[in-house]
Amino acid sequence: MNEMSVEMVSSMERLAEAVERLEEAMNERVEKITATTENCEREAELLRRLEEAEARIAELSVATAASGSRKTVGNMVAKSGEDATSMMDQALRSLSVEQRIAIKAELLRNGLAG
Repeated sequence: MNEMSVEMVSSMERLAEAVERLEEAMNERVEKITATTENCEREAELLRRLEEAEARIAELSVATAASGSRKTVGNMVAKSGEDATSMMDQALRSLSVEQRIAIKAELLRNGLAG
């Protein structure tokens, strides 16, 4: 009977170790599933925000197309009735000559003046 008890204790210890390994494996699996679910939720949030941004861009594009003109410095000045050159010179007066030239060149290059 003593030999049977030792064998039974040994079997119980092996069974307990197997249960521990199984629990660890299941915990790892649950953690992976949780991480995947969190990533999916984040991805869904990002997709929702992207769709909102695309819808807003579409609205702005339609509004710009409906207005019929680009929002350039020249167009804005023309609507105000003032000379574009004098307004730009007044706005840039505090800058050095080199800075004024660089800004005007960049505005011309981007089609925002001229």
